[in-house]
Amino acid sequence: MHIGLIGGIGVAATVVYYQRLTAAATARGVPRLDLTIVHGEIHELIRNNLADRKAEQAQAFLPLVARLKDAGCDCAALSSLGAHFCFDELAALSPLPVVSAVTPLDAYFVEQGIKRVGLLGTRVVMRTRLYGQLAHTEALALDDEIETLGQAYQEVAVAGTCSASQQDLFLDAGRRMIAAGADAIVLAGTDLNLAFDGQDPGYRVVDALDVHVALLADLAAGRKTLSDL
Repeated sequence: MHIGLIGGIGVAATVVYYQRLTAAATARGVPRLDLTIVHGEIHELIRNNLADRKAEQAQAFLPLVARLKDAGCDCAALSSLGAHFCFDELAALSPLPVVSAVTPLDAYFVEQGIKRVGLLGTRVVMRTRLYGQLAHTEALALDDEIETLGQAYQEVAVAGTCSASQQDLFLDAGRRMIAAGADAIVLAGTDLNLAFDGQDPGYRVVDALDVHVALLADLAAGRKTLSDL
C-alpha cells in the first residue's frame, strides 16, 4: 500500500516519522516502501488549533491530500497529533481514507494493560484528554499547567529542538502525573521525542508516534487493510 504523509507540522516530527516508518516497514519485510510526503504549514496549524478553527484547518489540509492522491497514495496520515483536532472534518472531505493516530491508542492501552495515562502534548490534546476519544482508558493532565506545558511544546515543535530546561519541564511533568496515579505517560505530541529519546525518566513512556507508525507499517506490508480500521 502506498502511504501518504502530511509532514512539516513540524519538521522534526516528520523526520522521525520517516525514520521509524522505513525501519518498521523493513522489519516487516517490505522490499520497497511506497511513501510520499507533502509539506504542511505549522504556523497556520497552530493558529487554527488555538482558535479551534477545525473547518478552516481541514480546508488547508485538503489540497495536500489531493496532491497525495495524485501521487498514487492509497491513504493519508497526519504527522501530528495536534493536527487531529480537525480529523473528523478532514476525513469527511478527504479524497483518500485518513488513518488516525488517535484511534489505535485506546486499543493499544487495553492490550498493554494500561488503565490510566498521563498526557503531554498540545494545549488542546491535554485539555480535551486526547479529544475525548479514549473510551477504555482514563486520562489525566496537569490542568493548572496546561498553558505552560502547551506553550513549551509549541516552541519545541516550531524550533525542532528541545532545550535542557524544556526537557526538564516535560520529564518533571511526567513524574508528577505518575505520582498522581498514571500507569504510563503518553507522548501525545509527535515532537516530544526530542525531549524523551535516549532518556530513562524512571517511569513508563508510550510514544503515540510509534503506535501510529506500527499501524502504517502494517498497512504498507499488507498485514492490515483499510477495512480493518
